[in-house]
Amino acid sequence: MSVVTANRPAAAAPAPLDLRRSSLPLRRRLVDNLSKVLMTMTLLVALVPLGLVVYYVIAKGGSIISWDFLTGDIPRSARRAGGGMGPAIAGTLVITGTAALLAVPLGVLGAIYLNEYGKQRPLARFIRTMADVMTGVPSIVMGLFILVVWVLTVKEKSAFAGALALACLMLPVIIRSTEEMLRLVPDELRQASAALGARRWKTTLSVVLPAAISGIVSGVMLAIARAAGETAPIVVVVGITYETNWSLFGLNTALPAQIFNNATEPYPAAELRAWGAALTLMVIVLLFTVIARLISSRFAIKER
Repeated sequence: MSVVTANRPAAAAPAPLDLRRSSLPLRRRLVDNLSKVLMTMTLLVALVPLGLVVYYVIAKGGSIISWDFLTGDIPRSARRAGGGMGPAIAGTLVITGTAALLAVPLGVLGAIYLNEYGKQRPLARFIRTMADVMTGVPSIVMGLFILVVWVLTVKEKSAFAGALALACLMLPVIIRSTEEMLRLVPDELRQASAALGARRWKTTLSVVLPAAISGIVSGVMLAIARAAGETAPIVVVVGITYETNWSLFGLNTALPAQIFNNATEPYPAAELRAWGAALTLMVIVLLFTVIARLISSRFAIKER
């Protein structure tokens, strides 16, 4: 049999694709421009009220911020001028930090189970359903739950009770946001790691989590920011004190509770302390967000 491919001319190389914007059809360019304009307008609509709120809080509370305000004791008389928010700042750090230590590891591990192991098993579906239900529970209901389960049992209001309530509020947000970030990691990364002989847990730890760490940190910070501003569970299960208490047990206080207490008083001095406490809480959340971003960028997979 004769060989017919010996003298066959070489196939012509395909012409390179023209990826320049000018080569796109006019209709696609118009749709692209319209989409950019709409997204920019949407962003401005969201930024304007946020900017006004930030400006108003700074304008109202900036005049009282000082070292004495950040470290001084809370005055026992609401009408008295001066004083500070030192006990409330310490209580906020203790309560929110403990709540984060309780909720973040449990939430991330739960999301890893749901996305990497549980998939659509009955237990995984049950956990997702419960997380969705807990997301919609009002904070006062969570505070009353901790009041019945913990405070009435040990017969003491404490920062630990507040941390439990805030952890219950953080947990469903962390689980659902982390699971969504893990879903965005391409399966090709997992398959490539498995082809190299890595076990599933090692693939999750060294490939999947670093690829999704930026989104996971965003979800965690949103959960912490939401919990740090909750007032109802703090008032119900933590109580009010006027002295600094760095312990998890015994009466304590937090910035949201002090904002609520001082804002409801009719005295100008109390209102000014409420604005100062609101500005302090906003700055604390911003600082934690920046620190978390710096830490996550250290462990994230670098874009090349």
